[in-house]
Amino acid sequence: MNDALRAALNETGYTTESLAERVGVDPKTVGRWLSEGRIPHARHRVAAAEALRRDIVDIWPDTSRRREPVWFRPWQEIERDALSLRSFESAVVPGLLQTESYARAVLLGAGTLPRGEVDRHLAARLARQSVLKRDDPPQLTVVLDETVLHRPVGGRQTMHEQLLTLAEACDQPHVRVHVVPATVGEYAGLNGPFVIATNPDHRMAGYLDNQLQGQVVSDLDDLAAMMAAWENVRGEALSHWQSVDLITKVAQAWN
Repeated sequence: MNDALRAALNETGYTTESLAERVGVDPKTVGRWLSEGRIPHARHRVAAAEALRRDIVDIWPDTSRRREPVWFRPWQEIERDALSLRSFESAVVPGLLQTESYARAVLLGAGTLPRGEVDRHLAARLARQSVLKRDDPPQLTVVLDETVLHRPVGGRQTMHEQLLTLAEACDQPHVRVHVVPATVGEYAGLNGPFVIATNPDHRMAGYLDNQLQGQVVSDLDDLAAMMAAWENVRGEALSHWQSVDLITKVAQAWN
């Protein structure tokens, strides 16, 4: 429960309905901010704080205790407000769809984090997944290389759980997963993973990952190249439901 928000409403005379109208959300959403302690999107936090004449951190103090790496924060803001996300992964399940045990194994396996930092990065990664549970979630389309399904990250039980969770996520109308079969030879995905986000203004941004840190891409020529790569990997992939069938079969093989 967010007592600070409730106090601000009482002091300013706002109701959940009037604040919702001012911010541009459904009254039920404001109700969740109050009763469930959910943290709004960045643009809604700003609008609500202005209406209530409060600093954002006075109402949502957790937003000041950032757990993700500094270099990742610009992309996290883009991801949080995106209308759509197109993600290609050649080595692992994307972070937005990872289970806790799988994500922990990935972070430990990277070998670049002190053990004391793993829990902090794990919490940040899992917190990002709330973007898919908001009232207006982005359309997430994922293309995976089939090798992701067969790599024993975290062991058999972790892989079984992860692939079943991945298949279950595909039941949501805003999540689509496609698998590039192992029989495909050379294709654009061999050059590495990437994500393309489309924001509410219908502008795009890209994200490239590497061993040291990620890179946010905004140059139009670079984005055009990423879109061409996306069309290539998407064209080589199975249909959504063919992919779900394959993911489910491989999940049972890990059991």
